[in-house]
Amino acid sequence: MYDIIIIGGGPAGLTAGLYGARDKKKTLVIEKSVEGGQITNTNDVENYPGAPGISGIDLAFTIKDQAEKFGCQIVNDDIVEVDLEGKIKKVKGKFDQYEGKVVIIAGGASPRKIGVPGEEDFQGRGVSYCATCDGAFYEGFEVYVVGGGDAAVEEAIYLTNFAKKVHIIHRRDELRASKDLQAKAFKNEKIDFIWNSQVTELKGDKTLKELYIKNNKSGDIEKITKDEPFGVFVFIGYVPETEIYEGKINMKDGYILTDEEMRTNIDGVFAAGDIRVKTVRQLTTAVGDGTIAAINAYKYIEEQEGTLYEGFNE
Repeated sequence: MYDIIIIGGGPAGLTAGLYGARDKKKTLVIEKSVEGGQITNTNDVENYPGAPGISGIDLAFTIKDQAEKFGCQIVNDDIVEVDLEGKIKKVKGKFDQYEGKVVIIAGGASPRKIGVPGEEDFQGRGVSYCATCDGAFYEGFEVYVVGGGDAAVEEAIYLTNFAKKVHIIHRRDELRASKDLQAKAFKNEKIDFIWNSQVTELKGDKTLKELYIKNNKSGDIEKITKDEPFGVFVFIGYVPETEIYEGKINMKDGYILTDEEMRTNIDGVFAAGDIRVKTVRQLTTAVGDGTIAAINAYKYIEEQEGTLYEGFNE
């Protein structure tokens, strides 16, 4: 029996684990793969205060070690079923079953992949899903943005702060982004468009060297090779890890609905990080969500047990 069970060991989950254990609650973090989530794929984290240039995996394991120092238990398991009703929450994994007074859902959301050969191989070495994280690495170089929605166009505009040229690759002949964003992009001299096209393959050695683009109308495939570094930024949506919660918790477009205190519609169940409905998904916001969720989880347990002292808010 745990006080706090945290599903997901990314920045939000590990931070919640740190705070839960520090508050002397028996805390468990369950992660299905490698602790750290998406940041483990980032070579240099330059947008986390106080840790410029640290690798994503080093930052993740620093938070992990800190949480474990306070007594947080971390296990590897893939959760397949949950029973969140009642005072005792039940969580079933492929390898074990767990029970707790509170559950914090922090499974995150993964960027939707193009699904072409070479994409996985060059992730973090020419392929990125975060302009804020990696845009500065392409100062003075060319980049290609895949997508045509609000996120793709907004990030393309942002990338013009660094890149000398931004090419937007879209499979249709018109964008899906809002009209005001489209207007900004069309006016930006650094942005051009590759219409009715899609990426079919990515090649290279240690870093990305070749980009193959197919014209959907003619069927012709163009090979793009450059002597200098270039990047491919993919913005075609996210896939939240919420399948097992469908019909059990309030969601919107696959993301979990919470209030500003990270509370869901179920007593004793919180959500934190990219898995919840929010407008900004960044490392720093995930850490903030995890902090808020853990503090309110502590309050919830103490209130249920009648031991919360007045004025607690540390």
